Amino acid sequence: MSRRSSITSRLTLLFAAVSTAVLLALGMLIGNAVERHFVEQDMEVLSGKTQLAANLLAQLRSPADSGALLRQLDDSLVGHHGLAVVVLGPDGKRVFATPNAAFPDAMLSPAGVSAKPRSWRKDGQPWRGIATLLPTGNSGQPMLVAVAVDISHHEHFMESFRRTLWLFVAIAAVLVGFFGWVAVRRGLAPLQAMRRGAAGVTANHLDYRLSLDAVPVELAELAETLNEMLARLEDSFQRLKDFSSDLAHELRTPVSNLMTQTQVALTRARSADEYSEVLASNAEEYERLARMIGDMLFLAQADNGLVVPSREPVDLAAQVRELFDFFDALAEEKGLHLALTGSGQVSGDKLMLRRALANLLSNAIRHTPAGGNIRVSIEACSEGTKLSIENSGEPIPQEQMSRIFDRFYRGDPSRHDSGEGAGLGLAITRSIILAHGGEIGVRSVTGGVCFELRMT
Repeated sequence: MSRRSSITSRLTLLFAAVSTAVLLALGMLIGNAVERHFVEQDMEVLSGKTQLAANLLAQLRSPADSGALLRQLDDSLVGHHGLAVVVLGPDGKRVFATPNAAFPDAMLSPAGVSAKPRSWRKDGQPWRGIATLLPTGNSGQPMLVAVAVDISHHEHFMESFRRTLWLFVAIAAVLVGFFGWVAVRRGLAPLQAMRRGAAGVTANHLDYRLSLDAVPVELAELAETLNEMLARLEDSFQRLKDFSSDLAHELRTPVSNLMTQTQVALTRARSADEYSEVLASNAEEYERLARMIGDMLFLAQADNGLVVPSREPVDLAAQVRELFDFFDALAEEKGLHLALTGSGQVSGDKLMLRRALANLLSNAIRHTPAGGNIRVSIEACSEGTKLSIENSGEPIPQEQMSRIFDRFYRGDPSRHDSGEGAGLGLAITRSIILAHGGEIGVRSVTGGVCFELRMT
């Protein structure tokens, strides 16, 4: 099991690592620049002494002049204790050499002549030098002149610089890590406040919301998302509470009827006809319970994606006409006028769609006043096919629109015990339409209500 890493620790290490890398890169850049400066400074000295030797050798006209010229060269080196010069004749013999001349043998040969400086150590002492072939004034063979400078002071400076750099980088890394830790802790303080607030959210305290003004801009979207999640949880929990209460109420009525009728029947001996009447009444209550349980089972399957409708062409106009024939007696009893316009075909389960349409028509017939109108229209739309069922009557109040498809919800409390059903019809209709990949909605229109469903 891997240990969970801390954001504070990771950011602190990141700050320290980045700052250390930057300081090291800066130190190396400065070190290389100083090193190049020293090389350029040494080359100025070496080039100057080489040019001096070249000028002196250019004045050499005969072997007799060499002594005087070399003395001039020796005099020019007075006071330059860190400077070494060697002059070799055409035969390779030393014509002139300072006492501290310690050149490598490879450098004192024609093959070692190079304008680029070379560095070496002799007896632990560092040197940097160049070797050049210089012509003489008598147009004889050129002489090899090697000039070197002691760079001990430069090396000591660079060693001290590197030690200082490493010490500074180490201290800076510690300081940056500490201040980075403080900054991260302060930066993550709003997360701690959000955690403390979320810890207080319980089933009885779902109305808590995070203050968007109290969090940084980077966390505002997270806080807003959490607030939306809490709002959904509060709404879902409230719906669950209402559903549990409605379910208990709906089940209590038939169970109470069954118990009351049975207890009354048992109070005294009764005739066969009386027992038969009690059993018939109980059978009606059992049928009501069975329908309710069947509807609840269907909705539970729909919620878990277990309702998979078969696919076949369904003529919506034909289904509506058949349902008109089925509800004709009930509509005629209330004096309702049923009308259908348009036609359309969708792909779906014929029985399930018929059940959904029957629920919508039954709902419209129940809530349409006597002598009213129910109009069904079918037309093509961008989503495929749209079917609208509009009935005259009282519009649905705006506060009930969002709950009209909830289970057991009925806008008129007086109908809860009227025997008009358990309030599951619209919830089942919505589940059927969603299982087919469609949409269903409701809106109030002038003088009535209109249910609309869209399918492909």
